[in-house]
This record gives sequence, structure tokens and C-alpha cells, in this order.
Amino acid sequence: MRSIDEEIARHLQEMAESGELSRIDGYGKPMAEDSGWNATPEALRMPFKILKNSGFQPSEIEMFHERARLVAATRECDDDDTRKALQKQLSELEQKIALRLEALRIHGSL
Repeated sequence: MRSIDEEIARHLQEMAESGELSRIDGYGKPMAEDSGWNATPEALRMPFKILKNSGFQPSEIEMFHERARLVAATRECDDDDTRKALQKQLSELEQKIALRLEALRIHGSL
């Protein structure tokens, strides 16, 4: 009995020989880099990528987008009071993200 890896390799070989693979968009080219890949913690990259490809976006993704927005807004802010408010929001969000990631690390789920 073949392993799943061997079966996948056999199937891909058949597709390559028939020319089916070469008709796929992007065949033979590096995959386009996802803009959020490097900003996502390594342990969550593949699960988030799978969810994204299936059309589902977990709330953690939105949290990372909000974090990036707050970081940019803080850098661009000229007003001290506004900057302090943005930094406070950023700090609270980072704490929330850290707690969720820690729960994921400890329990394997949120």
C-alpha cells in the first residue's frame, strides 16, 4: 500500500505527463507573496492561509490589520495627545493579541 505522499507524487507525475499541470495559471513560477505573511506569527501562517484561501477570515486577521493601521497612524501622527491615545489603543490591542496567542499555545485553541 502506498503512502499518501507517494500517491500525491504519482498523481502529480501523471498530470505533468499529460500536460494538465502546465495549463494551470502560475505553473512553474514562484507563488506571489502574501502581504501579511511576514507579519503573521509563524505558527499561524499556514492555518490562516488555508482559511483565507477558503474564504474565511478569522477575527485574529482583523486584529493584525488593525495593529498595522495603528502602528502607521502612530508614526504619522504630529499631535502628542493623539499619538498617546493611539499608542494606548495599540498597547491594548497588542495585549489582547498576546493573550489570544498564549491561549492558543497552551490549549491548542482559542
